[in-house]
Amino acid sequence: MLSEVLSLSLVSLSAVFFVVDPLSAVPFFLAMTRDDSAQKRRETALRASVAAALVLSTFALAGAHIFRLLGIGLPAFKVAGGMVLLLLALDMLRTQPSRTRITEGEVTAGSHKEDIAIVPLAMPLLAGPGSIATCIVLMARARTGPWWQALPVLGAIAVTCLAAYLILAGATRTERVLGSTGLAILERAAGLLLVAIAVQFMMDGLGEGLPGLLGLGVRPAG
Repeated sequence: MLSEVLSLSLVSLSAVFFVVDPLSAVPFFLAMTRDDSAQKRRETALRASVAAALVLSTFALAGAHIFRLLGIGLPAFKVAGGMVLLLLALDMLRTQPSRTRITEGEVTAGSHKEDIAIVPLAMPLLAGPGSIATCIVLMARARTGPWWQALPVLGAIAVTCLAAYLILAGATRTERVLGSTGLAILERAAGLLLVAIAVQFMMDGLGEGLPGLLGLGVRPAG
């Protein structure tokens, strides 16, 4: 059981961390807080990280129920979420700002806002469409097994948002230590992993949805 918990934790943490990708948020955070003091930056980073954790946890726990009420099947959402992740991942491989994540207009508007912690920092920069989709799919997988399999997903969200706070609170130091080259290398590596995750999500969704759509389900004998 311990090995299974560790395996689920590693898979969940890698997926959530690389799709939230707090390192790629550093340049945007610095641009939107360029006139703020170090203390205010830390406060903004803390509130944004807590808000992102709440958003991702809420969607992870309630997302499947919401889609069921709306008549949306989980296989369809896995395909849609995989497509969103793929768009995000391809932009990361090209080390260019992804409009799926945040637009230039949102960054410009954020730089003139008094408080950017919730919008656009927590949403959509940290807890964006790709992050939300990943958490919902991971939780849906976890619910096919024992109840405790949901804990690694929630733990991954908590650890990722804690890391986001530490990275953003020390954003100036992070950028100075890693530099633009280091950030680009890490972003490409994260993008490569996200491509694989996106393809797996779409394969899972198609594998679950196509048999029923094409009438290939197993029919009862007799």
